[in-house]
Amino acid sequence: MKSFLAIVLAALCFSVAAQMPQPPEVAARAYMLLDVTANQILAAKDIDSQVEPASLTKLMTAYLVFDALKSKKIDMKQAFPVSTRAWKMPGSRMLIDPKMQVPVEDLIQGMIVQSGNDATMALAEGVGGTAEKFVQMMNAQARALGMKSTSYKNPEGLTEAGHTTTARDLAILATRLMADFPQYVGFYAVKHYHYPGTPAANDSNRNLLLFRDPTVDGLNTGYTVAAGFCMVATARRDFTNLVVAGAATGTPAATGRRRLLSVVLGAESEIARANESQKLLNWGYTAFEAVKLFDANQPVVAPPIWKGASATVKLGRMQSVVVTVPNGMAAKIRTQVLRNDPLVAPVAQGQQLATLRVTAGDQPVVDVPLLALDAVEQAGVIGRAWDAMRLWIR
Repeated sequence: MKSFLAIVLAALCFSVAAQMPQPPEVAARAYMLLDVTANQILAAKDIDSQVEPASLTKLMTAYLVFDALKSKKIDMKQAFPVSTRAWKMPGSRMLIDPKMQVPVEDLIQGMIVQSGNDATMALAEGVGGTAEKFVQMMNAQARALGMKSTSYKNPEGLTEAGHTTTARDLAILATRLMADFPQYVGFYAVKHYHYPGTPAANDSNRNLLLFRDPTVDGLNTGYTVAAGFCMVATARRDFTNLVVAGAATGTPAATGRRRLLSVVLGAESEIARANESQKLLNWGYTAFEAVKLFDANQPVVAPPIWKGASATVKLGRMQSVVVTVPNGMAAKIRTQVLRNDPLVAPVAQGQQLATLRVTAGDQPVVDVPLLALDAVEQAGVIGRAWDAMRLWIR
């Protein structure tokens, strides 16, 4: 978990080199396009500016609900009561009332598909005991994920002093939400939902891209007067490039799924936030190509290790190593492994021991941390003493 967070945070902090394709003009206060598969930022504007998240707040509420489900603290069929506070929530609602006991699964759909503030409050009270306790959990989780510029004041996203985030933090949250809870993120692709027994209401998902682009499968929208119209959208499309690290030419062979994530904040209308998000996603897929350098758990290098039960340690990634480069640059990719020798046991599985520096032509692309694929225990007393003497002689 920590190693995955480290690469995501490193990617979000990476500054794309000059001579990269120029992004389209995006009519929004702030925006960001992240290649999730390669963990690279492709386009960005004011991604560290403080903004109100509106209902994008519900991404964190969902994260905590999904975590409670995964840890079996709650279950999908469990019914939560609807408090008066939840019933009276202003803004968008799924129209539940205090006479009801609503299953968690339905509350999740009410929160995600209908953007129901009432459903969100019911979930927050059910998981946290009180909304106030749940907000404390939200802020603690934000810190744990590395969302350094986020402060939550409520679980639903209504305007409140100090309730702010950034495009960068939203990208961190959305990326981790998809990575940590793949079994639950399918809720974000649901186009229509209406809870039986409630008055007729808008049952359509507010993510208009779900109805336009079959490759879009999430995630969330938001709106308040202060925030403007906001959207975090994600899509998965095929890529067919495979380049062996250090090779001069690529070998079109492997097919994979490439995921992009766009964050658009402060657009002028519901239509505009969808159009600008679609514009970013399409540009990312057409201006760049994804290249798989190494498979998951494939050793990139196996350098010697001193004082270890093994003579070498395999370095690679638990996920496939994929990079994104401008179209036509795949054949120019070069890699270089950087590490501080000597490596000395013990080494834990997942410990970063080197960096894979990727360039395309003379342009830097990204630095990928290389991790120990297996733990290496210390050698016995004699082995450690022998290696200590050899290191001293070096």
